[in-house]
Amino acid sequence: MEKIKKKYSKTDCLILGIGFLILGLFVLSIAIPIVYVVLASFMDPTVLNNQGLSFHIKDWTLDAYRRVLENEMIWRGFLNSFLYSLAFTAISVFITLLVAYPLSKKEFVGRKFFNLIFLITMFFGGGMIPTFILINQLHMVNTVWAVLIPGAFNVWNMILARTYYQSIPAELREASAIDGANEIQHFFKIMMPVCKPIIAVLALWSFVGMWNSYFDAMIYLNDANLQPLQLVLRSILVQNTPQPGMIADIQSTAEMAKVAEQLKYATIVVSSLPLLVMYPFFQKYFDQGIMVGSVKG
Repeated sequence: MEKIKKKYSKTDCLILGIGFLILGLFVLSIAIPIVYVVLASFMDPTVLNNQGLSFHIKDWTLDAYRRVLENEMIWRGFLNSFLYSLAFTAISVFITLLVAYPLSKKEFVGRKFFNLIFLITMFFGGGMIPTFILINQLHMVNTVWAVLIPGAFNVWNMILARTYYQSIPAELREASAIDGANEIQHFFKIMMPVCKPIIAVLALWSFVGMWNSYFDAMIYLNDANLQPLQLVLRSILVQNTPQPGMIADIQSTAEMAKVAEQLKYATIVVSSLPLLVMYPFFQKYFDQGIMVGSVKG
């Protein structure tokens, strides 16, 4: 059977051309900085500062990655970030699903009230100082719980999960009720397997958010052994960056600037690599989880 070729008018071709042009520019705006950072991480910083990117092998070096990977604090921070991200993802996704499930039911008493309360928290917050006082009074300062607990619940993620629940046919609950399942059994045995796409989306967002965060750890964690990777990398860059007004000879200052320039790009690649490796495994769930429940019939 021959395929019927769709004919486009001149207006359609013009619109498609403009769309592809904008899409191409958007892709280039993302791809060019990534390629630049990766190439710059392998280059001698002196050559990079003087003449930009060079494709001569003699101008390339692995010294930046050697410096990064030989640092024990990097590995400890990497392990901390991985464990924090896993724990935060499990806690955040579980709490979000538990909250979204009753709020998705129209018969739930007080549904509108709780939705309004959660919605208000998206626009108004106590601020950093009251939050720090609260964490301090709960004796969570300099513990991993100060990083894991405060941001575990995200209202926007809850809204997505609630919308996903609402898109699931009510007949599924009726069928499980006929089989004698209560709400807890229905939630864990029926809803959880059905909600794999939205769970994957929430897990990906939570993992990425915790992996990239450093501000909470900078405020609450004083022990260097508890610091995540992002905070360790920040400390390395700050220590190797010449500060204005510092008393040092010109040669040592120039050497510190060279090391800082060399480490800057390598640390970006090292910290981003786990996310780049993880994303393809979640992509199919990511697309499905975003689209399901977004359109109602």
